[in-house]
Amino acid sequence: MGGRMHTKSDSEVTSNSMEQSSPARSPPRRPLYYVQSPSNHDVEKMSYGSSPMGSPHHHFHYYLSSPIQHSRESSTSRFSASLKNPRNFSSNWKKLHPHPQHDADPDDDADDGDDLDRSSRNLRLYFCFFLLFLMLFTLFSIILWGASKSYKPRLIVKSIVFENLNVQSGNDGSGVPTDMLSLNSTVRMVYRNPATFFGVHVTSTPFQLSYYQLAIASGQMHKFYESRKSERKLSVVVFGHQIPLYGGVSVLGNTKEHLENVALPLNLTFTVRSRAFILGRLVRSKFYTRVRCSVTLHGNKLGKPLHLTDSCVYK
Repeated sequence: MGGRMHTKSDSEVTSNSMEQSSPARSPPRRPLYYVQSPSNHDVEKMSYGSSPMGSPHHHFHYYLSSPIQHSRESSTSRFSASLKNPRNFSSNWKKLHPHPQHDADPDDDADDGDDLDRSSRNLRLYFCFFLLFLMLFTLFSIILWGASKSYKPRLIVKSIVFENLNVQSGNDGSGVPTDMLSLNSTVRMVYRNPATFFGVHVTSTPFQLSYYQLAIASGQMHKFYESRKSERKLSVVVFGHQIPLYGGVSVLGNTKEHLENVALPLNLTFTVRSRAFILGRLVRSKFYTRVRCSVTLHGNKLGKPLHLTDSCVYK
């Protein structure tokens, strides 16, 4: 019996010896570990609720590392994971480089909007001022134009002097024989500008002396400028040289040998044009004076002035 009591199994002897030989140990400390961000493939495997300790198919290695080494390894692992997954890489890139529209300051947008509104208001204001100025200028120009119409220039034909008259036989340009007439005369008149605030530029059509429809003499007045509230005397030479008659002036045919007995009725016609530039070239006013005078050429009154004050019609 004593031999049974001292007889122990090998396991008991081994356990007792280990308990005696080794001092009392504290319970094992749970090791620290870092979890690496799993890839999509690892997420699919871990989606069944398995824990790092409970998964029989995965062996996790636990190790201690310094914070610097861990940060390097974690950044390297994140970069590797982003390279493996393009979506994660693009999302990380977007986080690092946000869209400029998201970085825009709403206050800057508001300031830009205020500047645009202010510039548009200024533009509308300038346009209104320009339109108002244009309307006022147009109204002022119309008033000046209307006022200028009451200052129509006046033209008075004073007299005409026939210096000489000659009728002789001859040939026209084609060689047809006919009576040829030569006449020389001078028309005297007065031009007056009664306007108080503008001058006028004066021109005229040719002066014509005609026997009914046959023109026997013509002349041209030189253009001139007449200042405000002034007048001038004008002389225009009206002459004809070797005018073929073709028997159209029967009065001369019978008295060409005795021209002192000639009484030839004539008409003097011309038109005087006056232009006034009131505001430079912007406001213009035009005046037309049409003159028709009846005069009788007497052969015995050559060189004497014939008064036409009461013989002219002005239109």
